[in-house]
Amino acid sequence: MTLTQPAASRAAQILSRPTVINGLTVPNRIVMAPMTRMFSPGGVPGEDVLSYYARRAAAGVGLIVTEGTYVGHDSAGQSDRVPRFHGEEQLAGWAKVADAVHAAGGTIVPQLWHIGMVREQGQPPYAEAPAVGPSGLRIGADEATGKAMTQSDLDDVIDAFAQAAADAERIGFDGVEIHGAHGYLVDQFLWEGTNRRTDAYGGDPVARTKFAAEIVAAVRERVSAEFPVIFRYSQWKQEAYQARLAETPEELEAILAPLAAAGVDAFHASTRRYWLPEFDGSDLNLAGWTKKLTGKPTITVGSVGLDGEFLGAFVGKGSEVKGIDDLLDRLEAEEFDFVAVGRALLQDPEWAAKVLDGRFGELAAYDAASLKTLS
Repeated sequence: MTLTQPAASRAAQILSRPTVINGLTVPNRIVMAPMTRMFSPGGVPGEDVLSYYARRAAAGVGLIVTEGTYVGHDSAGQSDRVPRFHGEEQLAGWAKVADAVHAAGGTIVPQLWHIGMVREQGQPPYAEAPAVGPSGLRIGADEATGKAMTQSDLDDVIDAFAQAAADAERIGFDGVEIHGAHGYLVDQFLWEGTNRRTDAYGGDPVARTKFAAEIVAAVRERVSAEFPVIFRYSQWKQEAYQARLAETPEELEAILAPLAAAGVDAFHASTRRYWLPEFDGSDLNLAGWTKKLTGKPTITVGSVGLDGEFLGAFVGKGSEVKGIDDLLDRLEAEEFDFVAVGRALLQDPEWAAKVLDGRFGELAAYDAASLKTLS
């Protein structure tokens, strides 16, 4: 791919602009998307994880959203190699990561995660813990295979998210991101396909938002007023890529408004291809609609800089470099505020520096072998 020099300078001008989320000024508009890496034995991020994030910050990524980290609830995860955001050793490791990113000139937030019904009993790190969810249903199933959460369960998980956020601020992170996307626990409440509850947490879209809003409110209460709270959500789910929370902007507003009111400072709208319009009659993508409906800063994501969507990466497919002129047009029009980059940054730690310097000819195609290393 070759871009003209005017396009290169335009990229630097648009992407280099500092942008604010609550009390945090992010030095530019490039975000590292959260990507599960499974290089943290015992849930502890080590020196290799520290170097992995610090390299990207040093190369010009303005905001790093870490890979998903399990909150302190026994049913939160399914691997002993995914990092946790609880425990003395785990948090000490994360404090070093945050310090290294700051020393490199970047900002960083942990993504706080509970997988819910994606888990199967017997999986680490807590093998005896049951899979839990709003109705005990896995995506695509009509019969419960896990535990429908009681009020006590809900309260425990809400507290786990709030404690993780408080710990994040205490050890020096710049904010937190709540993972409410992709068919994991919070999203299982948002989506009618997995939420069949008949109490206050189920029913219409606003009721299904209650659990997520209570997590946000609890987090907001446990951190300082200027500490950013980001909420990631998606229409699509694991194993249900055509699923949708909302078919119209009005339905989407009904879901997002309670979250904004509870204390979300920015939304991270996850799509598989950022350039696709979300609703008929408008070119706005999901992040664009989110900003229009809530007035909050938004992060777009989805195959940025590449010609193939990310799901192919997990079956060994690569992707060729794709231009970003359309992305720059949308940023310049203030359709959204930030752009999260995933596989392109996984492939090349210097991606941000090359784009900001106009060195587009040095960008490399994505090779799925990158998933196997922590370069």
